[in-house]
Amino acid sequence: MAAKLRKGDKVIVLAGKDKGKEGTIASVDPQAGKAIVDGVNMAIRHTRQTQSDQGGRLPKALPIELSNLALLDSNGKATRVGFRMEDDKKVRFAKTTGETV
Repeated sequence: MAAKLRKGDKVIVLAGKDKGKEGTIASVDPQAGKAIVDGVNMAIRHTRQTQSDQGGRLPKALPIELSNLALLDSNGKATRVGFRMEDDKKVRFAKTTGETV
């Protein structure tokens, strides 16, 4: 199945403690149905000091469910994603505006 949300997409959070926040997808795990979004679902993680890293209490973005994310269209509104064929190529498009993503 084709991925509706991909790395680099600008998204908005629809549900949870960070509802309404916007960010860019850093990575997607299609197997688990989760994505890591920069600046969303942050938690403090204690990391051990190494030769290259000082360590300490560092903020880290944790995975969030793909169902709680929506793509942002060119108007800055949440939209659903559809698929269509353009020149023998399958492309994603925003359902609100009809523009290719």
